[in-house]
Amino acid sequence: MQMVSKALISLLALAAAVGAAPSKRAACSNGRSANDERCCVWFDVLDDINGDGGLFDGGECGEEAHESLRLTFHDAISISNELIKEGKFGGGGADGSIMAFADIETNFEASVGLDEIVEEQRPIAIRHNVSFGDFIQFAGAVAVSNCAGGPRLNFLAGRSNDSQVSPDGLIPLPSDSVDKILARMADAGFSPEETVALLASHSVAAQDHVDPSIHGSPFDSTPSSFDAQFYVETLLKGTLFPGNGSNPGEVESPLAGELRLQSDAAIARDSRTACEWQSFVTDQSSMVSKFTAAMAKMAVLGQDANTLVDCSEVIPVPSKALSQVAHLPAGKSLSDVEGSCQATPFPTISADPGPATTVAPVPPS
Repeated sequence: MQMVSKALISLLALAAAVGAAPSKRAACSNGRSANDERCCVWFDVLDDINGDGGLFDGGECGEEAHESLRLTFHDAISISNELIKEGKFGGGGADGSIMAFADIETNFEASVGLDEIVEEQRPIAIRHNVSFGDFIQFAGAVAVSNCAGGPRLNFLAGRSNDSQVSPDGLIPLPSDSVDKILARMADAGFSPEETVALLASHSVAAQDHVDPSIHGSPFDSTPSSFDAQFYVETLLKGTLFPGNGSNPGEVESPLAGELRLQSDAAIARDSRTACEWQSFVTDQSSMVSKFTAAMAKMAVLGQDANTLVDCSEVIPVPSKALSQVAHLPAGKSLSDVEGSCQATPFPTISADPGPATTVAPVPPS
């Protein structure tokens, strides 16, 4: 009898567990819901920045989106484990200090030009009463989701608004050597392969200050699409400078109107990174997956992720990439590729038809 009673109790407990109602979701604005009520505010922030007339003007992958993605890196990478080991302040990582102390940090050589996007973002963060560190990472995640083929990045919220001025010199420059860049990235906890993955951000990037004569000049021919074109075009032989000639941090580009950073060209051809670089040419999903993982790591530099709340569900789902395989720009052939991966031959990819490709500047949003 006792054995029967125990079995009955176990069956009843199992039935109760199976029939238990799912945990209640928090009700947010406009009929939306979230797993945690602390995420509700981010739906309102999303409406603000992605709505018509907002920061991203209806969800465009334009200049503000490009600069917002750049800002996530410049805020977060300013952390040094070496300085911390020496007993010095090594920076707070993804803590919003570049916004809190914009008058100082946006004057660092590597962050010239970021003052504009910081001043656009700060009032929005204050209006919604969210921390600068959270807002910078959220805006960057939304920005890249507006680009075709982009990743749906993780977003964790709950960073403090307390920060200190980051030490200068922790953000890599386009004129730095590969040795210096990889050492700096390793000091922040990133491998050479993760560094290559993070550079996928340059597929939707444009420059204003390397060569001010060509404002908004992109780094590849598809600046509104998060795709592997950047990894192909960086490997093409450089033939010209698109603006007023050679500038510090710039090398010759293969396409009229396209600017090539010295650091990108060098990393693409370095034996430590060339094979990982080349691997993305025909594997869009790998590029997106590895970028997503590296960005998730970068977004919590200096933070205790266990104290943050996962609000990733607020980030929009990006539209699909137009193609999973990169192509050669019109007017180029495989003989123009300077492949430097010794282990694997450069893949056979086709060229676009038509006259030689010319890249137009990215218009202001």
